[in-house]
Amino acid sequence: MRYATTGTREQPRSILLIDDDVSLCNLIAEFLSAQEFSVETAHNGPRGLASATEGSHDLVLLDVMLPVLDGFHVLQRLRQRSMVPVIMLTARNEEPDRIAGLNAGADDYIAKPLRPQELLARIRAVLRRTAHRPVAMDSKLVIGDIALKPNTREVFVDGRLTEMTSFEFDILNVLMRMAGRVVSRDELAANLYYRESTPYERSIDVHICHLRRKLEKGGGTMIRTVRGVGYQFVTAEDRDK
Repeated sequence: MRYATTGTREQPRSILLIDDDVSLCNLIAEFLSAQEFSVETAHNGPRGLASATEGSHDLVLLDVMLPVLDGFHVLQRLRQRSMVPVIMLTARNEEPDRIAGLNAGADDYIAKPLRPQELLARIRAVLRRTAHRPVAMDSKLVIGDIALKPNTREVFVDGRLTEMTSFEFDILNVLMRMAGRVVSRDELAANLYYRESTPYERSIDVHICHLRRKLEKGGGTMIRTVRGVGYQFVTAEDRDK
């Protein structure tokens, strides 16, 4: 790999590229290395999953059509352990595939054939958007007056321990880790029930209602409903906009 050597530079951002097309991997790695990224590659699902969970990468580029374990399954298993930003790469550009990738926890979705400058712009945009996201799932998460501890499954509101049901905690965990992004009902259902939600299912709405009562003060809405889509955890800065 080649790196720019002009002047003093910070350590390159680390990218893991998981794709079974070795030639494409070499081209992408060469291009991104010239943009001052450090690139590691893996060419099947199990190896890519191991590298993603064991490494300390800043971002993962993940192909959908992988041997042994496809990209959707890699992403689902990765999200059980890590919130590292993920951009899906695929030749399949149908809307259901894009929705499936985003619902599984991807941060962006790019169709092949890849255009290098667009790929670079998407990478930089995702890194900016997720700059303050904790990567490890056991990291304590604090947003405003809300502190969430995954290891002990405790939630503190303004410094006071607040009782949560198991479902309420799991919903809050997902929404806070995706703060600022709209999370669909299907994505929440996949985390809670390991299946898609149904049009008549009201349980998630009920849990959200209970969460609002426990979290919100002074009339401020921390969990915003996006009609027909899902929910968004908003920060104080977002509410002031």
